[in-house]
Amino acid sequence: MLLIPENLVPELLSVTDALAAVERTFAAYDRDAAQPYPVVRETIGHKAAVFGIKSGFDRSAMVLGLKAGGYWPQNAAAGRTNHQSTILLFDPETGMPAALVGANYLTGVRTGAASAIATRHLAREGASTLSIIGAGVQSRYQLHATLAVRNVKTVVAWDPLAANLEMLGRDVAALGLGFTAAASAEEAVRRADILITVTPSNAAIVQKEWVRPGTHINAMGADTAGKQELTPELVAASSVCVDAVEQAITIGECQHAFRLGLVGRSDLTRTLGGLASGRQRGRSHDDEITLFDGTGIALQDLAAAGAVVARARERGLGLEVEL
Repeated sequence: MLLIPENLVPELLSVTDALAAVERTFAAYDRDAAQPYPVVRETIGHKAAVFGIKSGFDRSAMVLGLKAGGYWPQNAAAGRTNHQSTILLFDPETGMPAALVGANYLTGVRTGAASAIATRHLAREGASTLSIIGAGVQSRYQLHATLAVRNVKTVVAWDPLAANLEMLGRDVAALGLGFTAAASAEEAVRRADILITVTPSNAAIVQKEWVRPGTHINAMGADTAGKQELTPELVAASSVCVDAVEQAITIGECQHAFRLGLVGRSDLTRTLGGLASGRQRGRSHDDEITLFDGTGIALQDLAAAGAVVARARERGLGLEVEL
């Protein structure tokens, strides 16, 4: 089994690599050549942590495995990353463990990749102002992934913590882009061509009346029952794309609109896999408000991990062990 520690992964997987791997696996999912399995995601009653397991199999790429980990909100105070994840890949021919990959960076970059794929297909071609609600670690991944698919000139961000905005602002300035630390979430939303929400919120932040016609929204924070970043009315008024229908209505942004009867399964026919495979079309007109509900599926993790393992073997990196 090949062990790939966290510190090696960034040099083995670029944003461009992640975009290509994630788009391929979503296209395979749309063709029924890949399948994520039911998610386990629970609060553990200790340290306010959330623990989850996501697993699946991509037959087209022969990548089988699982990601285990979650969210430990008290880690930051001790100088550790709040999100902790590890991926275990298996040989689909034998069931034997094939690789163990540190997956904190990988989780961030694969999340950004899914968001960027949705942006590539659904955002207006001339979209140049990116607004981000939530300026934590994931906002950087979202920023860099969006830049790979759209010519963003200005970034507007809102976060309740000034320190987060300062750090994101420095990153944006280093890229030569304009940056505004918005005084309110409303200001950030009203200015957006592309709006990305990446918060752990359990209550709606973004109101329907703030969103301009033609805006594309990537709602990436809701991945657990109870989480919410948008009002149900905004979800219902948008043209929605999901990564996985059942996850969207149980742990995603759509869960609240679904529970209220504002959105049904029949309204959730556009998928990221359908866009990636070319089976479905993207934006239908410039005034359409489009929404990607990104809950995160195992196939993203496995595709990215498979790319990391392949590159590590090519370069002779990592540590081979016998279990």
